[in-house]
Amino acid sequence: MTRIIVAISFALVLGLPFVFRPERAEIPAGARTLVIITPHHEQIRAEFERGFSEWHEAHFDEPVVIDWRQPGGTSEIRKQLRAQYAAALTTGRIAPDGACPPGTMSYDLLFGGGSYEHEQMKSGVSATVNGETVSMSISEPAGFEQRQLDDWFGANDLGGSDLYDPQQHWLGVAVSSFGIIYNTDALETIGVELPTTWEDLIHPAYHGWLAMADPRASGSVATAFQKLLDGYGWERGWNTLRAMSANARYFSGSSRKPPLDVSAGEAAAGVAIDFYGRSQSDEILAPGQAPEDSRVQYVDPAGAVFFDPDPISPLRGAPDPELGRRFIRYAMSAEGQAIWQFPATPDGLGPRENQLRRLPIRRAMYTPEHFVRFIDKVEPYAIAEPLPDRGWRSMIGPMMGAFGIDVHHECAHAYRMIDKARQSGASPGEIAELEELFYAMPVHTTPGGEELLFSPEHYRTIRNEWRDRDRSADLAIEYAHQMRENYHEVVKRARAIIDRQPN
Repeated sequence: MTRIIVAISFALVLGLPFVFRPERAEIPAGARTLVIITPHHEQIRAEFERGFSEWHEAHFDEPVVIDWRQPGGTSEIRKQLRAQYAAALTTGRIAPDGACPPGTMSYDLLFGGGSYEHEQMKSGVSATVNGETVSMSISEPAGFEQRQLDDWFGANDLGGSDLYDPQQHWLGVAVSSFGIIYNTDALETIGVELPTTWEDLIHPAYHGWLAMADPRASGSVATAFQKLLDGYGWERGWNTLRAMSANARYFSGSSRKPPLDVSAGEAAAGVAIDFYGRSQSDEILAPGQAPEDSRVQYVDPAGAVFFDPDPISPLRGAPDPELGRRFIRYAMSAEGQAIWQFPATPDGLGPRENQLRRLPIRRAMYTPEHFVRFIDKVEPYAIAEPLPDRGWRSMIGPMMGAFGIDVHHECAHAYRMIDKARQSGASPGEIAELEELFYAMPVHTTPGGEELLFSPEHYRTIRNEWRDRDRSADLAIEYAHQMRENYHEVVKRARAIIDRQPN
């Protein structure tokens, strides 16, 4: 009987999602299918599927449907695509020279994610074929005429960043920024002012109230932290990330979790992509309530406002390359661009049901004719701040893992003890010594036994050793061990300072 009950329960768990899944509209006879792999959420997928279907029917008198594939975030998608294309090279499905007839691979387009991830698709994969190393890109040039690109984008520049790849391996279709989502009620509870900069989030009052995502799992969050480093520089940037890590409530594997928890009051603030923050602010509005009155708000941090294109990439060996190019044309049309930012209306330009609150990339959308209809009156081409690309992105995951994520309890405890020592009356010199130990970078030991401090001068050497998969696992353990020992010493010294203070 127990086995029967277990079997029935197992069947119910597996079957319920299929029973309650939303019904998909019947596929029209003769409809062409576009296969898109994407990290985008359901609301974006629904609006673009509806819009592209209507646009394609009107322009080509032909029905079309989209087969969405969503295996995870952009980082997970990148890993999956690299594995598939490397296997295709190795097994001969793709020729050593990269020749790959249409229909050889599974997907037409990669839609969504930051420019960094799409650059990785352009860089592609390498595999050993007949004893030789062969490399190829995963994406392919879209092949639009330059006058078409000029019409869509104008100058290929936004705060020093490209809007599209000059070879057209990827083209931006929206603009993203990265900042802070906060809950005004929760901020009042912990007694802090509204945050306006990244450094506001290192206040000790945020201990356990800051929602963070793991940059090793989320490409968008890695981009946010990259730009924090680019704007703040080496010492100030890494110190800010370390203190934020100490205040973190958790490190989610998804960039969508922090906005949800801030909205629910489980966290006072969090790191967020702009449209996640603004959409969550929209979600909790009472009928008739203005967006500025929502208890959940989003802010671009002062001094580090960075906008990144959210691209689309045509993929090598796509099942239907022509249909993929048509989707890009639609996404860059006024109809497609309006979906990102216009209010939801039953007809006309804009989404039908879901207000996406994302920024279009096409410059013509920022003329008075269209801008007056924007929900968010943000002009990225007017306010984007050029930031240097310092080239430190590749070590954000390893370093935050070592000093914050994998030793989170010890990091948070040490940070709290420094604050307690400060509150107990420790001298400025004593606090400076504790902070110096808390923020100390790990010492890297090379295979030859040379010791290198993790610093700008040694960055390239250390980064290259981390790229060795066999070596990186040992380095992660060694770095975390050093950080743990430092934090234990901070706690020991801080406790001694506190214990000798008069009651």
